[in-house]
Amino acid sequence: YASGTVSGPEAGERGCLMELTWGGEEPLKLADGTSRAFLEDGDEVTITATAPGADGTVIGFGEVTGKVLPAAAEGRS
Repeated sequence: YASGTVSGPEAGERGCLMELTWGGEEPLKLADGTSRAFLEDGDEVTITATAPGADGTVIGFGEVTGKVLPAAAEGRS
């Protein structure tokens, strides 16, 4: 079972947005010039994954994309 990202001790080895932004203290600069410390409403995230097979092949787990929606109003779901 996986419990999180595979990260290393160096800044370039951080494995998730929370680590990349150092808990939101070091926002990332995006290609359009804006910056993000956390995901925002309307952001889209695509996740892909692969793993090495025993014989050197690569096993693909596909791709999934999701969009961050605004929180539901209190009392609604």
